[in-house]
Amino acid sequence: MTSYKDLGLVNTKEMFKKAVDGGYAIPAYNFNNMEQLQAIIQACVETKSPVILQVSKGARDYANINLLRNMAKGATEYAKELGFEIPITLHLDHGDSFETCKECIDNGFSSVMIDGSHFPYEENVALTKKVVEYAHAHDVTVEGELGILAGIEDDVVAEESTYTQPEEVVDFVSKTGVDSLAISIGTSHGANKFKPAQCTKNTDGVLIPPPLRFDILKEIEKELPGFPIVLHGSSSVPMKYVNEIIEFGGDLKDSVGIPSSQLREAATSAVCKINIDSDGRLAMTAAIRKHLAENPGDFDPRKYLAPARAELKVMYMDKNINVLGSANKA
Repeated sequence: MTSYKDLGLVNTKEMFKKAVDGGYAIPAYNFNNMEQLQAIIQACVETKSPVILQVSKGARDYANINLLRNMAKGATEYAKELGFEIPITLHLDHGDSFETCKECIDNGFSSVMIDGSHFPYEENVALTKKVVEYAHAHDVTVEGELGILAGIEDDVVAEESTYTQPEEVVDFVSKTGVDSLAISIGTSHGANKFKPAQCTKNTDGVLIPPPLRFDILKEIEKELPGFPIVLHGSSSVPMKYVNEIIEFGGDLKDSVGIPSSQLREAATSAVCKINIDSDGRLAMTAAIRKHLAENPGDFDPRKYLAPARAELKVMYMDKNINVLGSANKA
């Protein structure tokens, strides 16, 4: 068994307390490869932001859990090399079973999410409690989920959203002992978060998604004052990346995300962790497509991955400073 403490990582307990008290959100960025990880660490060191490195089931299948664990260890050492030691958490995103969560805890993850939201309520409670008991015995923090987000993220698929019921949150938290709670208030997974019929159009013909249900968030805050809340599916899907991908041969019809202004508002509440995955994919793909279109003779992966990494860094820095408010909070 590998302890996350030996890897230089931290759990989310102190990180979330500071975020709730300080009115900002911790960036939770998904990564699958070295270039994404480099960009995340560079951006968070330069902005002096704490960070949660998120690993999905797809990332574990793609990159291997042992490699990911050692990449996280390398990230903590890389941050020191860059000149500023930031708090770094390695987090399992959408754990689908007790066995998956246990495997990650045993392999150096400092935080895990158990997603039992697709089960009946009592099954969700029982599964989440079982994970919490094992995790807390190893000083690992646990995120649970109530409500269902629409959209697609790796193997997590749902046609429709089911909003979190505020009257359930106290019972769920008290019975399970979770350290944070992911809720559903209108965010959605993927780059196509909403159907066109759900959106309105502005004067430029750009799709505008329905607003987040801040009324539900406020009710949850009343029920659980000061408790760490998490938003999944919170990529903004910047149109500059969508348009660039389309310009250089891609196909991203009806892509629409969560407006940054709404995420900024959420970050000032009890929402202390905001998950961002699709934006990283879009920024990287746009930069790679552009480079290869303009440099058709390049075949060295470093030639097109370097500008992709640079664009990712710019995007992550902007998120930390202007959306999440986590800059200078490390």
